[in-house]
Amino acid sequence: MNAILFVLIGLQLITLEYNKNFFIIGLLAIPIILCSRYLAIRVPQLLLRKWINLDRKAIFLMTWGGLRGGLSIAMALSLKYAEQKDMFVFVTYIVVLFSIMVQGLSMGKLARSFYPAKPAEAKD
Repeated sequence: MNAILFVLIGLQLITLEYNKNFFIIGLLAIPIILCSRYLAIRVPQLLLRKWINLDRKAIFLMTWGGLRGGLSIAMALSLKYAEQKDMFVFVTYIVVLFSIMVQGLSMGKLARSFYPAKPAEAKD
């Protein structure tokens, strides 16, 4: 279903009216979304730190690992015709592309750098 959704998105993008401002808004949305996700994780963690013990690395990993995808684009595409629908779809697509290409591809390497595997104990 996800593959079909992305094919439909590709077809929909052909019909969108492109505007360089949409691209700029999409690039500005990325750090805003990452900061929002960080706060959505950090604030409850601070309030519940008596019961939930997370280090800063774990919070950063959860922030970076908050991948967005098909559902966001499907919701943007489901908007009824509106003056700003093209902008919503384009900006959402930029954020999802960043999420998949940058966050998704770097997640494993980031996790390994934060939490390197402990060497196996030597057996005699």
